[in-house]
Formats: sequence, structure tokens, C-alpha cells
Amino acid sequence: MPDDVRSQATTLLDRAGTGDPGALTDLFPFVYDELRRMAAGLMARERASHTLQPTALAHEAYVRLVDESRLRWQGRPQFFALVARAMRRILVEHARARGAAKRGGGAQRVALDVADPRATPPELDVLDLEEALVELAAVDPRGAMVVELRYFGGMGTADAAAALGISPRSVEEDWSMARAWLKVRLGR
Repeated sequence: MPDDVRSQATTLLDRAGTGDPGALTDLFPFVYDELRRMAAGLMARERASHTLQPTALAHEAYVRLVDESRLRWQGRPQFFALVARAMRRILVEHARARGAAKRGGGAQRVALDVADPRATPPELDVLDLEEALVELAAVDPRGAMVVELRYFGGMGTADAAAALGISPRSVEEDWSMARAWLKVRLGR
């Protein structure tokens, strides 16, 4: 992104983060490519016959942020953390609406690794992962947020650290512990 465009996007993110509704509307063209990239990464982990498309996921996540008038954030990392949470909720709601069975039987499968989401074979049911993340949040809230940012947000260590206001080393430690906990919890 060119510096002048990044500057405009940052200004709009700051304005929108303070609740300026006009800024949210103006912001969309500046963040659309990143939203679409995040959505494409998530959808690449889903089954091939999934009815939700990356563009629809990106748009729905943004609409939810616009409709959520009480949301506030400080800067780009926190904005994309909110986007990741919105995308997570949309995928979980979509899985529940399709009546996915708890184990097997047409359940949607997703992979936990974020290194290369398009190359990782599906391994986990999205509803199982959601349940496990809720349980993890009860014992390790920050670890659950790191998983949400890394997995659903596609964020790297530095961006996740900025979104959470912690060091990159802390993110790596939380990521490692959370993945180990989830592997045990999910029996993988």
C-alpha cells in the first residue's frame, strides 16, 4: 500500500475507532483487499462445497462492524482483531445453521496451523474448534485471543502483539501453549 493511501487509511481507522460513522463508510475501499485476503485464507480451509464465498465473508464481517455502533478500537491491529472475531462468528453461525453434526457427518473441517492455510489439509471441525476456544478462553483468555488473531485473522506475530498490546515473544509463547492445549483438548 503506498504511503499516502496507508496514511489515509490510518486516519480513517482512527476516526472510525472513535465512533465516526462516516469514517467507517469511507474506510471500506482502503481495507477491502486485506479483508478479502483474510476471508480467502479462512475459506481455503473449508470444504470445497461451502456455500459461503470469501467476498461474502469479507462483506458480512465489515457490515457487522459498521452495524456495531459501540465498537471502539485503537489503530489498525485492533481493527483487524475485531474483523477476525467477526469472521469467526460468521463461520460458526454458518456451520450451526447448516446443522453440522457434532462429530463427522458432514461437519465443516478446518486446520489449526496458519503457516500456509491453502496448503494445510483440513483437520478440525469448526464447531469443535469454537467449543474448544470458549473453554480455552475460560482458562487462558489471552491464549484464546492469540489463536483467534493468528487463525481467524491470519495475523503474524508482530500484528497480533500490536493488537493485544504485548510483546511478540509473549504472542509466540501464548500461541505455543494454546496450540498444545487445543491439540490435547481436540484429541489431535
